[in-house]
Amino acid sequence: MIRFQKRLTRLLIDALIGLCFSFFLVILLPEFSGPGVFVSAAIVFFVSSIVAMLLVREVWRRLEIRTFRVKHTRLLVDFVTRLRFCYTLDDLIEAIHDVLENRADCSVLYVNSENNYVIYNSPMEIAASPETLRTLAQRFDKNWSDGWFLMDEQLGLSSEFAKGRGFFLVSGNLRFYVFCRYMVVFEEEIFGRILEEFNAFLKRSHTISDLTSIAELSKEWSMLAETQVSFLPREGQELPGVDTAAYFRPLVNVSGDFYDIIPLDEHRTFFLLGDVSGKGLASALVMGVVMNTVKITGNKEDLPGVIRSIHAAIKAMHLQDKYAVIFIGILDTQKQTVRYVNASMADPLILSRGRSGTYEIRSLESTCSLVGIIDLDEVEEKEEPIHPGDLLFMASDGVSEAKDAAGVELGDTELYLNTLKNSAHKSARHFVNDISDLVLEYCGAANGTGKLRDDVTMLVAKVEERA
Repeated sequence: MIRFQKRLTRLLIDALIGLCFSFFLVILLPEFSGPGVFVSAAIVFFVSSIVAMLLVREVWRRLEIRTFRVKHTRLLVDFVTRLRFCYTLDDLIEAIHDVLENRADCSVLYVNSENNYVIYNSPMEIAASPETLRTLAQRFDKNWSDGWFLMDEQLGLSSEFAKGRGFFLVSGNLRFYVFCRYMVVFEEEIFGRILEEFNAFLKRSHTISDLTSIAELSKEWSMLAETQVSFLPREGQELPGVDTAAYFRPLVNVSGDFYDIIPLDEHRTFFLLGDVSGKGLASALVMGVVMNTVKITGNKEDLPGVIRSIHAAIKAMHLQDKYAVIFIGILDTQKQTVRYVNASMADPLILSRGRSGTYEIRSLESTCSLVGIIDLDEVEEKEEPIHPGDLLFMASDGVSEAKDAAGVELGDTELYLNTLKNSAHKSARHFVNDISDLVLEYCGAANGTGKLRDDVTMLVAKVEERA
């Protein structure tokens, strides 16, 4: 109807403008002569066209207001307006209740055709009937093309509004059926608008759902990261005769790196640093199991026994690709020794000041294989002297394996060794700061030109010099 009215309006206005222009040509134009005649005619034609365009737009606007806002179609227009402000399924259902069901006396069936899952149905018989659902699923399967369509009395496809008893929208696997017995009173143009706004709603709701999932996941990861950090010892522990410091920087939210400092008595302190294979949640879970196993182990002086307990705990998780490299040691300031077991960790060092005043580096070699994946045959415990002023340095491979732009690992450079030696005279905290700054600068993470490729964890224990 409105299309016919628009065409008729355009014809009438064009005819009126044509008559006015003809009047100008026949009555007024003979009074003029010279070149100005053609200029005048062109101006009159241009002005007439502009006037006609403005008149058509204004008349059409009034027609749409009268048709869509005053007559029966206003109900569907109101539903379109509500759709524009729908962001979730609950919003959509509320709009259905308020407009389509309560005001327009319609029933709605909203279905996912992929599995014939009913997302929503009105309580009216036709929308709630299983037979209706089966019939619609048979006639409008998941391969149906997107768009809007009319339904007849038998829930089949209709091409005539006079015979229409409802309409439905198709968007991918979703079917939005609206059952209504007075389709003939609606203007056809409104259904295209409903489909457009329905698709816009789907995009908004998907976006909101994705953002919500991301936010929830981020919150969960954040909580997990906080829980993991809570396993680690707090900074600033005061230990008799030992200055300690640590650095912990996960590559992602959570890490497979871990460390612990456990005082045994006034002279002895238990140190632990390890690295679980891989990244993410599974590695963090293994880390938690290791930390808990160490905490509940009664005899921490039996270092091989502690390693075997950790090994058994990891294997009991049945994660075939998870293992750990671990360094555990007991620093005794009275005996001036470090007893340790090194389960394949590459980087534990003792830095000792030589007679010349410069520091020398001693590596604490591996004494057993990886933990948690292959059978442990022999777990050897070793002991090394450590004197006042000496420094025990434990680090995950994220330190020595940091790479520069050329792919050279930091641990293979003189820069790394010189920094260790030149910073060893400092306090434990300043030493750790120097090494962490070196790692970040070396791989370019400090200035944004590069990035870390692994978790970075360090633990330092410096024997205090006697006054």
